[in-house]
Amino acid sequence: MLMLGFSPKLPVVDEERFWVDEGFVRLGQILGRSRLIETKVILPDAKHFPDAYDRTEAAAGTLFQRVCNYMQIDQERIKLEIFPDETEELRETSHWGIAPGRHAVGLHIRDEAAEKDEDRVVIALRSTLLKDPFVLVATVAHELGHVILLDGGHMDRSTPDHEPMTDLLTVFLGFGIFTANSAARFKQYDHAGWHGWSMRRLGYLPQEVYGYALARFAAERGEIKPEWARHLSTNVRAYFKRSSAWLAKNASLPTTRSDKAEKRGAEIKARVV
Repeated sequence: MLMLGFSPKLPVVDEERFWVDEGFVRLGQILGRSRLIETKVILPDAKHFPDAYDRTEAAAGTLFQRVCNYMQIDQERIKLEIFPDETEELRETSHWGIAPGRHAVGLHIRDEAAEKDEDRVVIALRSTLLKDPFVLVATVAHELGHVILLDGGHMDRSTPDHEPMTDLLTVFLGFGIFTANSAARFKQYDHAGWHGWSMRRLGYLPQEVYGYALARFAAERGEIKPEWARHLSTNVRAYFKRSSAWLAKNASLPTTRSDKAEKRGAEIKARVV
């Protein structure tokens, strides 16, 4: 009997697929493809974050140091600051989640002493982040991505897609579980007789693009049904599985198209924010 199968359908359009594929090539040229192959996938477990977390600034500092170590960044170069929620400057100048109607949660800036020490930078975080260590890790990874790409001289703020590329870098360096799952965070509320769920978006890539990026990450590393995928949220995991199936059936298709790569990334950012 003839068995008819369905071809897996990607959760992203071709422009997004090409941008992710090109993005991995660009990051490989910056950091070396071996970094992608050898990087450790960071999981939200006690093995990777063994320190007790009590929502204090001291605990956040310890977590910050671990993320720096995993991303191979000298923590001595970075000054970590925690801003109160009402800090208007942070809300207006953040590089993570700056869309209208969304609160800024992280900020990457040059230290006032930059003229004397060009390697010195500040990572500033909203105090509300301390309540959610998962999003805290995602935000720190994104902001440290700026340290690698911007302060490392590999990109500048005029690069049209430097923010989405910074999100993609977190996948490249093994923090994709945190940033992908944080791309849309759901919270139950019960206030004045109203019950339901609210959602906030963080970052510059939608969950569908993260799903494909994680599948590409796994494919580049030769991982089939990686164990770490079980840590993905329901939606991201579904996008990851669809993308993995598509990649398995379409391995011979071209993965890059060099024209207008940065423009495509900027368009992805515009759709999200």
